[in-house]
This record gives sequence, C-alpha cells and structure tokens, in this order.
Amino acid sequence: ARLLAAEGAKVAVVDMDKGRAEKVAGEIVKAGGDAAPFLADVASEADIARLVADVVARWGAIDILVNNAAISDNKTMFDITTEEWNRVLAITLTAPFLFGKCVAKEMIAQKIKGKIVNVSSTSGYYGRDRAIAYTAAKGGVVNLTKSMAIGLAPHNIRVNAVVPNKIGSPVGKDEFDPTRPVLNLVGRPGIPTDLANAVLFLVSDESSFIVATALFVDGGCTAIMPGNA
Repeated sequence: ARLLAAEGAKVAVVDMDKGRAEKVAGEIVKAGGDAAPFLADVASEADIARLVADVVARWGAIDILVNNAAISDNKTMFDITTEEWNRVLAITLTAPFLFGKCVAKEMIAQKIKGKIVNVSSTSGYYGRDRAIAYTAAKGGVVNLTKSMAIGLAPHNIRVNAVVPNKIGSPVGKDEFDPTRPVLNLVGRPGIPTDLANAVLFLVSDESSFIVATALFVDGGCTAIMPGNA
C-alpha cells in the first residue's frame, strides 16, 4: 500500500480491523499520498460488492486490484474440520475470484486497461504435512490467475500472480521474527518490500507483455527446498 501510494496510486486500504486500516491509510496521507481505509470481510460476497462500490464512489474507478488476504489452517487432513476448511478457502481462494469478478466488471464498463495481481505462495506448488487447506487454496490461486487472465485478456485487463515464501510475518500473525528459519539462495528472510516491488512491477507499464504469469519472489527457495516450502 505504501509503495504504490508513493508511486502515485490512490490506495484503498482494506482490513477487517478499523484501527489497522486507519493507521496505514493515515501514514500514507501524512506522507503526501492519497489513501482511505475501508472495512470488509473478504469471506462475504456482499461485503466485497459493497466495498468495490464504495471505492468507485470515492475515486471514480479502479485501475489496480491486489488480492492479498489469506489465512492458514496449519492442520493435517485429520485435524481440520469442514468449517475450518471452508473458511480458509473462502478467504484465500474464493475472495480473489469474487474480487476479480466484481472489479473486472467495473474496469470493463469504463474501458479501463486494468491490472490484477493475486498473491499465491510456494505452498501452492508443493505438498505439506500440515496446512492442507492453505496449500490447496494457494494452488488454486495459481490456476485461478491463469483462467482469469484468459477470460479478461479480450478486455485489456492483465492478470498475474506473485509467489512469496516466508516474507514478513507468518500468515495470520503481526510480528516478524528475524530468527525464523529460512532456506533460500539469497541467505536472508524476505521482507514485505521485496514482494511490494514485484507487485509494483506487475501493475506498471514495464510489464505490459507479461500476463498469466506466477512470479516467484522466494529468494530461490523452491530451487533447493521442494516439499517443505
């Protein structure tokens, strides 16, 4: 949010926590950017539709969508309940679909050459003994990105994905632990700016010939650590 705002984007900061959204939006405005907080539960289709309408009402259009919300279950197939499974998929996979559908309708109506970036994970490419719903959802995000890209290409809307590995805080947690074990080719943990730079590239004109791609932002970990990414 901060990086895109610094590059001139008007940023809708979306969260379920009013204080968190207001804090980030306030920091952007204080730095001279244009941002506003919005509240939504991305597991709710009604909330998504309302949110998109509110953002359009404020700024007139939506040019960029970044689907970044996710939760993880950290459960085995025998530990997880059906309710937990459905909740992880609703937030991590169904929400990007619904946001993409809703925002794309606005882009098409206004003939906007939009950009959509979905956040997947290295966990979407390899199985794990735990987080079975999360791995299934993030794997789904990869193919969702390809299918959305095919469907929206005739409307000049580019859809891509980024694939992080252990960047910043673990999913669902606020604190970043610099001692968290990370195995990659760079030799350091990823930081949110690493991923933000990739997102910025994919929504910029510099990536105009890149579509339906999953850009790995993982420090090369998938090249050396299959199965536990």
